[in-house]
Amino acid sequence: MVRGPDYFSTRVKIPAGEYLLKPIGFDWIKSSTKIGEVLNHPNSRVRKVIEDEFPDGNKPFVWAFNLQVPSKDNYSAVAYFATTDPIPEGSLMDLFLKGDDGFRNSRLKLIANIVKGPWIVRKAVGEQAICIIGRALSCKYHLANNFIEVDVDIGSSMVASAIVHLAFGYITTLTVDLAFLIESQTQSELPERILVFFADTIMEVNWAGFYTYS
Repeated sequence: MVRGPDYFSTRVKIPAGEYLLKPIGFDWIKSSTKIGEVLNHPNSRVRKVIEDEFPDGNKPFVWAFNLQVPSKDNYSAVAYFATTDPIPEGSLMDLFLKGDDGFRNSRLKLIANIVKGPWIVRKAVGEQAICIIGRALSCKYHLANNFIEVDVDIGSSMVASAIVHLAFGYITTLTVDLAFLIESQTQSELPERILVFFADTIMEVNWAGFYTYS
């Protein structure tokens, strides 16, 4: 449920509808140091595929969310999404990409639903969690002509870090829905549209890929 076309007068939310970006991959990465700028790394499989598949231009636009997991080791859960459609001039996504980090930090929103999991995790997170990520966590944004990567440092918040450590204790029994969107803050930006959606994401370390970076 997202802010509807009359949200500022009615506070009514509506079903989000179709997502703006389509999923193309997911990696679980381990490294000797904190993992950032994954799409700029020479071992990035997503970047290699795009360069091989689209050598003459007209590349899809890729959006990567890199969730840097607090641990004694350095892990990242990286989800990749893409669109082959041009990003409309003046759209909220266009403004986000062209804006500064202050604008991005004030707009990028996460909605998390606990679909399945033990009582203790539900109690800690709640049935649904909504937050502006850049206000709660340290985020770094890396942009190029055909991609943006958002590196989200979960360890930058003691509360978020504690919740993640708790959840990891129940890793094989926890299922969540995660949605990312750019928050609408003026009437002309309504209704909200979800950028990407992870449906029934089972938190197990047997995701699409496991890579070790050196």
